[in-house]
Amino acid sequence: MLILIEIAIVLLVVGGGWTYLNRNKRNAKREALTLRRVDAYIETIRRERKNAELAAMSDSELRDLLHAGATNLKVAEQRRNLAVTGIGLVTVIIAAALGSQEGWVAFLASGAVGALVGYGTSVYLSRTAKAPLEKRGIDVDRLQVM
Repeated sequence: MLILIEIAIVLLVVGGGWTYLNRNKRNAKREALTLRRVDAYIETIRRERKNAELAAMSDSELRDLLHAGATNLKVAEQRRNLAVTGIGLVTVIIAAALGSQEGWVAFLASGAVGALVGYGTSVYLSRTAKAPLEKRGIDVDRLQVM
């Protein structure tokens, strides 16, 4: 059993190190894609002229607004993922504790409650991140970079 834990720790360290070393390249690619999407969305706003407030802005103002919005979406997505991961971890710990004391029914019930809490938190954080942009008439799906 101890050897499995040691192997898991080594794999986590190697994987974490690899991710840490490659983060700059991944972030640069993501930032370039975000800027391309912002520029394409600016062209769409100029062409369609659906939102008078956005069409009246200069290109630099619009670029700053859209780029800040895309950055805020990325940060909110990271925060949401961290929150859901934390909820999942707490759910597993609580479910294991209840399952060892009360049996399978308590394990399944606490897992179901944790899943509902995680889903509700994810939906709430996603909607609150998109609300300021949608309020200004910005199509959020055009700015999201996966």
